[in-house]
Amino acid sequence: MRKLILLSLIPAALLLVTAAACGDDDDDDDGNGGATTAPDGTGDGEGTDVAITLQEFSVIPSPLSAAPGTVNFNISNDGPDDPHEFVVIKTDLAPDALPTVEDGSVDEEGEGIEVKDEVEDLEVGGTETLTVDLEAGAYVLICNIVEEEDGETESHYAEGMHAGFTVE
Repeated sequence: MRKLILLSLIPAALLLVTAAACGDDDDDDDGNGGATTAPDGTGDGEGTDVAITLQEFSVIPSPLSAAPGTVNFNISNDGPDDPHEFVVIKTDLAPDALPTVEDGSVDEEGEGIEVKDEVEDLEVGGTETLTVDLEAGAYVLICNIVEEEDGETESHYAEGMHAGFTVE
């Protein structure tokens, strides 16, 4: 009788061991707790990493979207000549339709936009990481520097330093 009871417990024990080995405590499918790492390995395992290249005159995010929550913008100023800044704006406006002031820069207190965070004056060759908690929605990433050069005013935003970004 004892052998019969013991034999009937073996399949149940195997089932429990198999279930424990296959289980995953995370709610996501990739088993990393929802954290992602940029292709270049810059991630710290917290949130989504987005590589940002700033150069005359463009803002280039890679990838173009992220999941809601912590977003690590790994910013690099590739110049070749000018310092740049990086501003994260939540808005439903098109990247080239943000409210501006007389010099062509974005009015950071303008209607329809909400500045989430920024990095100012990143020199050529400089890098910095900006970590921001973002909710789902549409964003625009810009450089809002204005320079005076040979009596001419040059707005980096007006020159095309803006890109759309989505959090979904």
